[in-house]
Amino acid sequence: MHESWKPILQHEFQQDYFRALSQFLTAAYNAKTIYPPKQQVFSAFTTDLNDVKVVIIGQDPYHGPGQANGLAFSVHSGIRIPPSLQNIFKEIHDDVGSPIPNTGDLTRWAKQGVLLLNNTLTVEAHHAGSHRGQGWEIFTEHIIRYLNDQRPHLVFILWGRDARSKKTMIDKSKHCIIESAHPSPLSAHNGFFGSRPFSRCNQQLRDWGLTEIKW
Repeated sequence: MHESWKPILQHEFQQDYFRALSQFLTAAYNAKTIYPPKQQVFSAFTTDLNDVKVVIIGQDPYHGPGQANGLAFSVHSGIRIPPSLQNIFKEIHDDVGSPIPNTGDLTRWAKQGVLLLNNTLTVEAHHAGSHRGQGWEIFTEHIIRYLNDQRPHLVFILWGRDARSKKTMIDKSKHCIIESAHPSPLSAHNGFFGSRPFSRCNQQLRDWGLTEIKW
């Protein structure tokens, strides 16, 4: 993780809920296949806290072999692009005209100040949602509240029910919320396609005098 995150994350690590979560994760990693690998669980926090200007909240990591890399919606280069990310790239193309990339590694976004934060940071192989209710949601909520309180002018992009439930934690008088259906094939046609989150985000950043994201 980046040095800028260490004070807040160390505070969370010392809380009772996180100690219980850590015990659960130790047992899970020892007994089962868990994604992402341990060393990548906190990869979202390699983005300098002081550079964060966009927050995209996912649900939980991809649960297929070799997919999850600790950044919400992202996969390693060389891994087949999952359907949700394919839909994200299609919307980017339709929205801002960027060509559809041949890699699903979103590190390039993270380096521009996009925090790619899943609601739950780990998952058991082939069992979506398997680590819900273990404490990650508390952790994520605390991170969002911290960003809301301590950072000016953030764009929060909320896709799907889990992410949209976080909007009550965000002060709309100083931040921007862009929300829609999830990009999953099950819901993308119910409001994600055509929602133009990427151009809307960049317009808001420009209005604040900030550099837009090269999606």
